[in-house]
Amino acid sequence: MQAKLNVSTIKQLPKSDKPYEVVDTEVKGFLLRIQPTGRKTFYFSYRNNAGKRKRIKIGVLGSSVTPAQARDMAISFAGKVSEGVDVQEKRQSSRLTAKELAKNSLEIFLEEHYLPWALANLKSGQQTVDSVKRAFPDYLALPMVNINLAKIEKWRTQKLNDGLKSTTINRIVNALRGVLTKAVEWETIPEHPLQKLKALKIDEIKKARYLSDDEEIALYQALQDRDEKLKQARARGNHHRELRGYELLPDLTQCAYADRMTPLVTLSLKTGMRRGELFDLEWEAIDLTNKVLTVHGDTAKSSKTRHIPLSQTAIEAIKQWRKQAPTDNNRVFPADHGGRLDNVRKSWDTILTMAGISSFRWHDMRHDFASKLVMRGVPLNTVRELCGHADLNTTLRYAHLAPDHKADAVALLG
Repeated sequence: MQAKLNVSTIKQLPKSDKPYEVVDTEVKGFLLRIQPTGRKTFYFSYRNNAGKRKRIKIGVLGSSVTPAQARDMAISFAGKVSEGVDVQEKRQSSRLTAKELAKNSLEIFLEEHYLPWALANLKSGQQTVDSVKRAFPDYLALPMVNINLAKIEKWRTQKLNDGLKSTTINRIVNALRGVLTKAVEWETIPEHPLQKLKALKIDEIKKARYLSDDEEIALYQALQDRDEKLKQARARGNHHRELRGYELLPDLTQCAYADRMTPLVTLSLKTGMRRGELFDLEWEAIDLTNKVLTVHGDTAKSSKTRHIPLSQTAIEAIKQWRKQAPTDNNRVFPADHGGRLDNVRKSWDTILTMAGISSFRWHDMRHDFASKLVMRGVPLNTVRELCGHADLNTTLRYAHLAPDHKADAVALLG
């Protein structure tokens, strides 16, 4: 059957118990197939260079194309066939390309390629992957070649409007930048889409938070009060268990501490160690004879080993904790289940509340260590070495705390 395939002609086509086709009278190869259900599908039929008859689906009437659109596509196909192009083969090739691009989506690259490398080479490999997934959920299904500068700029603007700090935004974007860098190195994408992206400006020499003398006294008092409350609670609990014939829990009355928190906080304040470094600390790294603690490179953020002299307060805390710490674990502060400790937030928040201290994070104990050293006249480079800063610029945030160093410098002018 032949007819000009336009809206009016198609409306008049009768239904049939069997499929049939109508060939357009103007565009060679353009046809419409009508199913008994009434479904009408446009096709383009042609012969390739080998003389083999082929047809390519244009679309279903109403759901994907109109008669006019289908005609235009058929004309386009006809032009390509006249040039020797096998249009069906080219479409299949294009679909294959799209399929390959989908394989290189951000999520698949993260899970199948980047994560195995990150776990083997980065201390925070899993955290990096998790942070990228949390921050960019809308980008996970995208082919990586579709992630571009404009998208990230828009994301940053939205996060700034939401109140997220520039330092946090830079850290998240840097995590994504690192992932994309590996994608370029491994030839997953042709070029780095964030190569021209500049970091948001931040105040590099921002004020460090440290404890005042009164706050430090209050913190140690809160630790002592907490230990005493926990010891009393354990004693009451054991009395309750004894009356009922239950097995008693270890007696804490003869211990210096009720749990790990007091020695953990004390070491943090007196060594300036990062939280993760403390969680990874092993007994063999502590030399009480020479009064020094070693942070090994494989647990340090900078990957460089450093040695920290121990004050008498730190030594006493270590000695007392050693008497009651689990003897079957190499870690100084193991988790209750024996593995690596990963979270003390609830206990830390309770201690701060008891001490009446606000706006003081766990990491601020590291700032406290560095600040107190500078205020006592310790050279900045020495502070850098003790803290394990990668460069002096990080340590410069404490420079203003040095006693009269700027005033003395200006005084030289007379």
